[in-house]
Amino acid sequence: MPSKNHGGNTAKTVSELIMPVISDMGLSLWDVRFLKEGADWFLRVYIDKDNGINIEDCEAVSRAIDTLLDEADPISQSYCLEVCSPGIERELLKDEHFEAFLESGVLIKMIRPLEKVGKEFKGILKSADKSNITVMVEDYGDIIIPKKDTVYVKLDDFDA
Repeated sequence: MPSKNHGGNTAKTVSELIMPVISDMGLSLWDVRFLKEGADWFLRVYIDKDNGINIEDCEAVSRAIDTLLDEADPISQSYCLEVCSPGIERELLKDEHFEAFLESGVLIKMIRPLEKVGKEFKGILKSADKSNITVMVEDYGDIIIPKKDTVYVKLDDFDA
């Protein structure tokens, strides 16, 4: 499933441009979003690593990609660059995110309510493929959910 990026083409172009730099720094690129908030545009770069991200990682990536983005100039309007962690309750977006967090607790918000569980519910991520995820929901068992019908799927640490 492609990432649910806003500013899709811009985010994809930026992702491809900065991926090698971030990888060379021993980090992974979680997501890139190009968003308009009020009158301002924001380029948000989410980075990750096994033992978590700190402010020094964000600062180092910001410095490294700022120069690269200025030179390549893939964005025509002015914007604010933000480099950050996807957070503890990170949104699962890409196939590799779902694979990495199998058997983890998730919070799911649906576009439309599902029979029995409603519009927002928690469960354990049991499997995922390109189109669907399977979540074990307490009292209801395994539920197969089309990814396209979700608003988001986020990590959620709870006792299932």
